[in-house]
Amino acid sequence: MAVTAPARMAEGVEVPQRKERSLWGDAWRRLIRNRAAVVGMIVIVLLGLIAIFAPLFVHDPTFNTIPNNSYRQPAWVKTNNPRTTGKAEFPLGTDANGRDVLSKLMIGGRVSLLVGLVPTLIVIGLGLAVGMTAGYAGGTVDSLLMRFTDVIFAFPDLLFLIIMMSALRDTAIGKPMGGLLLMFIALSIVGWTGISRLVRGQVLSVKEKEFVEAARAIGSSRGRIMRRHLFPNIVAPVIVALTFGIPGAIIGEAALGFLGIGLRSPTPGTASAFPTSWGILLQEGDIAINSQPWILISSAIVIGLTVMSFAFLGDGLRDALDPRQKN
Repeated sequence: MAVTAPARMAEGVEVPQRKERSLWGDAWRRLIRNRAAVVGMIVIVLLGLIAIFAPLFVHDPTFNTIPNNSYRQPAWVKTNNPRTTGKAEFPLGTDANGRDVLSKLMIGGRVSLLVGLVPTLIVIGLGLAVGMTAGYAGGTVDSLLMRFTDVIFAFPDLLFLIIMMSALRDTAIGKPMGGLLLMFIALSIVGWTGISRLVRGQVLSVKEKEFVEAARAIGSSRGRIMRRHLFPNIVAPVIVALTFGIPGAIIGEAALGFLGIGLRSPTPGTASAFPTSWGILLQEGDIAINSQPWILISSAIVIGLTVMSFAFLGDGLRDALDPRQKN
């Protein structure tokens, strides 16, 4: 006859207690078992480190023009012309001004990743503020905020970005940092509507739970309830939305750069904190597609790799943070 745990305790036999795992610890264990998500994380970390420390490895941070070095082919390509044949000094070749393509690719990653991160954080903040307020307040406040959200959502994202960048490019907003400030604003204005709807739905499903009712009963303020009780219970889908929002912003910048209305490329030889981006490289590569195709190919590969890595990570986070996945 099997002896039950209470009987063993009564007999003085120590029963090992199973250690409870936290929600985040459990989610992390599920995440690292997802190989695609782990690969995505590794690639993102590597790209981030390259972008941060890129100035230590580039040939010339000011990207001065190098005479007689235009459109040099990658190092593995040999031609009959010594001015265009590949050299180990320029692994991916050079651009129209003789500047190293690999250096521009590494430096451009700083700008493109920044464009992906900053507007997405702004979008998350706006979406959280609108969605939580609408979902918790309900009634007239909910209706007004959601109708305003619908109006903003009705604008086509890419068309709105094109209009903003074209109309305000030469204004006081469009000139700072080569247009980076305007890019942040344009991407933030149209990107928050989906987050607000997601957050509102999550708040509506949580605000009638017993722990929220208990907080109301003891006199907690609305701000405290939203901050201490609602937000921790809706943060998981917001994190997933963050990982999917960053590649969307990177693609937006790349599309505008390819069309020639993205960030401004500074004059060669002038010091700039934002000398180029992957979107600018796409445009330069399109112009030089017949002379030096690797300007376009290399930037397209890096953008695709970045977007795919964030997609893998987002899928992994979505599965890891879903309580229904817990065994």
